[in-house]
Amino acid sequence: MVYDPGTDHYVPITWKDAFELFGRVVRGLDDPNQASYYTSGRLGNEATFLYQLMAPELGTNNLPDCSNMCHKASGRALQASLGTGRGTADLKDWETAAALFIMGVNAASNAPRMLTALAEAYRRGARIVHINPLVEAAANRTIVPHGFLDMALLRGMAKAVLEQSGTDPKALDREFVDRHTTGFVEYRALCENTSWAELERQSGLRRADIVKAARVYCDVDRRIFSWCLGVSQHEHGVDTAREIVNLLLRRGNLGREGAGPSPRTRAQQCPGEPHLRHRPPAHRRVPGAPRRRLRDRSAAPDTPYTYAALRSCELTVQVSTKLNRSHLVHGRQALILPCLGRTEKDRQRRGLQSTSAEDSMSMVHLSVGMKRPASRHLLSEPAVIAGLARAALPGSATPWEWYVEDYDRIRNTMAQVLVSFEDFNRRVRLPLGLRIKQPARELVFHTPTGSAEISTAPLPDVVPAAGSLVLGTMRSHDQWNTTIYSDDDRYRGVKNLRTLVFMNEDDMRERGIAEFGRVDITATARDGSTRSLDGYLAIPYDIPRGCAAGYMPEMNVLSAIGDYSTQSDQPLMKHINVAITAA
Repeated sequence: MVYDPGTDHYVPITWKDAFELFGRVVRGLDDPNQASYYTSGRLGNEATFLYQLMAPELGTNNLPDCSNMCHKASGRALQASLGTGRGTADLKDWETAAALFIMGVNAASNAPRMLTALAEAYRRGARIVHINPLVEAAANRTIVPHGFLDMALLRGMAKAVLEQSGTDPKALDREFVDRHTTGFVEYRALCENTSWAELERQSGLRRADIVKAARVYCDVDRRIFSWCLGVSQHEHGVDTAREIVNLLLRRGNLGREGAGPSPRTRAQQCPGEPHLRHRPPAHRRVPGAPRRRLRDRSAAPDTPYTYAALRSCELTVQVSTKLNRSHLVHGRQALILPCLGRTEKDRQRRGLQSTSAEDSMSMVHLSVGMKRPASRHLLSEPAVIAGLARAALPGSATPWEWYVEDYDRIRNTMAQVLVSFEDFNRRVRLPLGLRIKQPARELVFHTPTGSAEISTAPLPDVVPAAGSLVLGTMRSHDQWNTTIYSDDDRYRGVKNLRTLVFMNEDDMRERGIAEFGRVDITATARDGSTRSLDGYLAIPYDIPRGCAAGYMPEMNVLSAIGDYSTQSDQPLMKHINVAITAA
């Protein structure tokens, strides 16, 4: 489909004409860095690889993906601490861990597959600590503390473990620390010099609760820490993720079964960048453009700013499996290119094709669609990318059409240029798939010191000012990413309502707000500008004082485009300073 400005409608267009429109606009750019190619976890590795071939050949490295929004903090933290940007725990580790610490994720609504693993762990007697500001219906029996700031809780647990090590030699794996880490002495001093009063103030928890969580940590010998956006989408997300690693290193929870860090990421893009026939550009900035990267429209902060920026584009192209609201926000020219979904049969010249994807455990699996395509006119994503590339690069020596005939050819090329993808076609067809190499799992640390590096970040002061609250955005139960299937939220007992804010009852009483009372929400950005939502309903909920929560994408308007973490560049969607008053 192509946008028709005369009628303000999308109208049909042939694939040939759509590709030619893209090629004409891209070739006419004053600078190739005026284009950006954003990908999501929906893509398979093969399509992602073709994007990684096309964009540099066009002259740009502007290749952001959804992980920049979700887990940049986790990747930077793990890279700094362990020399790898990924977690080290796999599914087998989850099946054998004696204790699981789940942080910053509403497991019931945001990670339903995690619930299966947690249920199995519970049945075999594993200890489960769920750290979450909201006590959800699906997690009532597994929550130990529900906290305010993860970093202060983690620092408190570390302090408690160190105190216990004075009388319990098993509380600290001194041999592992001495052989495989650096920075322990400095970190120990940092913990000892941080008072319990400050840890309680910053975490919103009593010392007894923090010690209780630390005892769970100390009482078993195999521990996994898993976390998601509730940790990463903060100013100090990198420091907090590194604090998780600090705690794991204390008891040698690396290099053995049933232990390790396990961030809950979406399917990641294939790693590295190929170097074929041309040298990729050295930069990825659009001249004169703001520092912010292109992001998914509905998931992005500061909705009016984002929409205005997109509408100023000369051309927006969306490769989609389903129609969605983001198609309504587009450039002066716009294309919707419908592609096959991963569950649909993908037949090319050399037969039925398969695609691979990486999960959050660094496992790469191959899958073949089994459903009849929704339309005979649909192209696969690799075929779409190849068509775009050929139209923009008519003289390209890259065999785009040859790649699309047989995806094994794409994978053979990936095997030549991507680390850990050697012998890709054979290994990905093994029963359990292919595991991306994890040197840290083998206690090999690609850090400047050659050891796992314990961080010594200062404990930040994040307690909101008097009268202010910290709001975090989240998904409802009946929602996947920004797609909303109904207005019900079974896990939090809400029906037919999304324009709401969850608040602590004492915070409501202090502000004269009644149950289901209408409220106005005003967010103040770092630069002093404000953004507001009016007439939302206040819902009393089991949430710590000083905290509030509501649904994205509706509340994304409250997050300023300039409010992003200086550590990770991620938007501060889980830490928005707001004032809530009766309407």
